Amino acid sequence: MSRTSVLREVKVEEAVGLALAHDLTRIVPGEFKGRLFRKGHVIREEDISELKRIGKEHIYVLELGEDDLHENDAAIRMARAACGSNVTTTEPSEGKVMLKSAIRGLARVDKSFVDELNGIEQLAMATLPTNTVVSPGQSLAGTRVIPLLVAKSKVEAVERAAERWRDAHMGEGPISVTPFRTLHAGVITTGSEVYNGLVEDKFGPVVRAKLEALGSSVAEQRFCKDDSGDIVREIDYFLASGVDLILVTGGMSVDPDDRTPGAIKQAGARIVSHGTPMLPGSMLLVAYLGDVPILGLPGSVMHDPFTVFDVLLPRLCAGIAIERSDITELGYGGLFADRG
Repeated sequence: MSRTSVLREVKVEEAVGLALAHDLTRIVPGEFKGRLFRKGHVIREEDISELKRIGKEHIYVLELGEDDLHENDAAIRMARAACGSNVTTTEPSEGKVMLKSAIRGLARVDKSFVDELNGIEQLAMATLPTNTVVSPGQSLAGTRVIPLLVAKSKVEAVERAAERWRDAHMGEGPISVTPFRTLHAGVITTGSEVYNGLVEDKFGPVVRAKLEALGSSVAEQRFCKDDSGDIVREIDYFLASGVDLILVTGGMSVDPDDRTPGAIKQAGARIVSHGTPMLPGSMLLVAYLGDVPILGLPGSVMHDPFTVFDVLLPRLCAGIAIERSDITELGYGGLFADRG
């Protein structure tokens, strides 16, 4: 017969020499909130006044049963189960363990795993959305157990779910960070007004800055008129030069003079999607010439601070292929126009 956990209450005046069963938090409104004493701390005579200062007249001593886990131990095990490449974990604090990025890259968080974990009563995990750009040390997720003690079987269910996920994904964990590759992009700027020097090019500096922010660069920018044949020739030029990504700026509206979408198709590209449900950026085109991504960028990329280009570019820099399903999913939560 398994031993049951026992949580024993002891007056603080009688607690000297006993170990705390859980972390104790101190809160000073507007100034401080954090751990005052760690789980396992052995109470000393000088601690009694501090315990009373945070409203503790009693402490609790834990005798752990065979079928239970302490909140800290459970949180550690859940975090380790979820942990994938380029992810580190913190020490437990007040029953929480954080998963943090070890690098700058793209967070990859499996929603189905997170949903399965949160469907288990008394367990909790909060995460960033998948495909979030993250920096070293940035939090990706936090694990938490709601009560002080939880059945060991519940955490073991999480570990089994994580193992199934690893088996299906070549050993990778459900939460990981994919590093950015260094891409060299060819930029084709269309528009007779720009080609003839009547209007200053505004696309180039914007595109260059967005690439450089992710560790990539513009290999070369070339200009051409709104002519399908010219655009195809420039695409062929960059394909032959071995660039990793081709960006065609301008000429993406419904105006009959805008030839970019037709030229990309004429160049032999496989069109993934012409148009997205995200605003701004709904006229963006995604295609592939062999393994080389080619994007047709609408005018919103030039003048709006955040568009669908900002969503898709990090994925391309992380080596993630864009599929039609990735585009259709952009509509939910994808209204960025007119946000206050």
